[in-house]
Amino acid sequence: MAKLLNVNEDGIALQGYDPVSYFTGEPTQGNSEIASTYDGATYYFASESHKAQFDADPAKYAPQYGGFCAVAVSEGKTFPIDPQTYKVTDDKLYLFYNGELGNTKPQWEADEATRRANADAHWEKGDLVAG
Repeated sequence: MAKLLNVNEDGIALQGYDPVSYFTGEPTQGNSEIASTYDGATYYFASESHKAQFDADPAKYAPQYGGFCAVAVSEGKTFPIDPQTYKVTDDKLYLFYNGELGNTKPQWEADEATRRANADAHWEKGDLVAG
């Protein structure tokens, strides 16, 4: 099975947000002229230093579950995200849906250990369906 990635039609991950910025403060929109590709997705960065950090350890900064909503993945689905609704836990970036249907981050936080175990299992099996 091909790796699932939450990217736009141009292959851009995180809706153009800088993945390193999630670990250094607030999510920041990246610059298309400062980019790297990792695992089939292209990431934009706000600075050359962020690009260098990412290039040194891309697995650390790339979002979990291909950048899909972590709650949806825990339920065996893929669903889009709001790039400003996120959580960094154990040096891993988790993203969440936050829109007309509500904010899924509180669901994750209510039972994070179980949600993470379920999401990890679904992601490993590759048995996700579009949400």
